[in-house]
Amino acid sequence: MRRIDALFRAPLAPRAVDPAPRVRRLIRQLRTPEAVQAWLERMPYNWERDGETLSTLPTVLRRGSAHCLEAALAAATILECHGHPPILLELDHVLLLFRRNGRFGTVARSRDPGLHGRKPVYRTLRELVRSYAAPYIDTTGRIKGYGVLDLRTLRRSDWRDSPRNVWYIERALIDNAHVPFRTPEAFYRLWHRRYLAFKRRHPRSRPVFYPDRLRWLNRRG
Repeated sequence: MRRIDALFRAPLAPRAVDPAPRVRRLIRQLRTPEAVQAWLERMPYNWERDGETLSTLPTVLRRGSAHCLEAALAAATILECHGHPPILLELDHVLLLFRRNGRFGTVARSRDPGLHGRKPVYRTLRELVRSYAAPYIDTTGRIKGYGVLDLRTLRRSDWRDSPRNVWYIERALIDNAHVPFRTPEAFYRLWHRRYLAFKRRHPRSRPVFYPDRLRWLNRRG
């Protein structure tokens, strides 16, 4: 916990590049995690049908779509300008981690609503990760660990605005240290059964029946 506290106390780095006018306007408009979450949820998911991508905010804005890691980088770029450190939480799914009044929350985009952001109500990272345990379970998914990556520690800083794919972010997340997280077997079996039953009835829909949905960022439950 002390290491996490230190990350949030570390000074923000000055922006090396002045963003383009369209990006500046977006940053001015999206001043809070809630606003960024709403923007991401309005945006189509990037299914990478024309090939894999790992785009930064300017490309995401121009293309008008984002997958989970692109969304986390876009959120980090925007909210860094409003005083939030660019810290990613990774549990195979990638989210922007933020803290308000000493409590943790996230901003995220996913194909599944249950894996979007969380309100800043969690006292510890483990408690926050636990809120994703049930929604993460599908036909094969299961959280087994999580890691925290401060983007300010990387040698390169063009994750904010590179016109090219920033594959080194993916490698940094893979190489980053992870904390084991155990999903109890009975818990896994329960939510696995519920997920399979739901998909049999609603093959084109995504479940939102999880008990912690009132803590989802920007959602009424």
